[in-house]
Amino acid sequence: MQLNLESPDHRYVLRSVDGRSALVNDRRLASSFAVSTETLIEDWPVTDAGALTPEQLQPLLALGPDVIVIGSGDRQVFAPAATQAACLQAGVGFEVMANAAAARTFVVLAGEGRRVVAGFVLARADA
Repeated sequence: MQLNLESPDHRYVLRSVDGRSALVNDRRLASSFAVSTETLIEDWPVTDAGALTPEQLQPLLALGPDVIVIGSGDRQVFAPAATQAACLQAGVGFEVMANAAAARTFVVLAGEGRRVVAGFVLARADA
């Protein structure tokens, strides 16, 4: 999915993402990552959104978002209840959807000026 929102006041712009790679600004990413408008976390150590732990979510929560959107890959996979509860306890919204939907949601929320962080699970090329 190609995304074209240009926001000069954002340090990081998600330009495209699919199940295997993403383009943030002009940087091609091939492993799972997290992004906000001001921060890029490369090599986020998540390979399966269905096994996402509260500990793996901590770097995203540390960015102080109002909402976290997780792109689970080519298809939607739900996160464990304990991970959802960690966000609920922190007062942070939490949604999991396929990468394409997560990318669209991130771009819309960021464009509205919301404090949003998105984590994307990318399949390794050798997987």
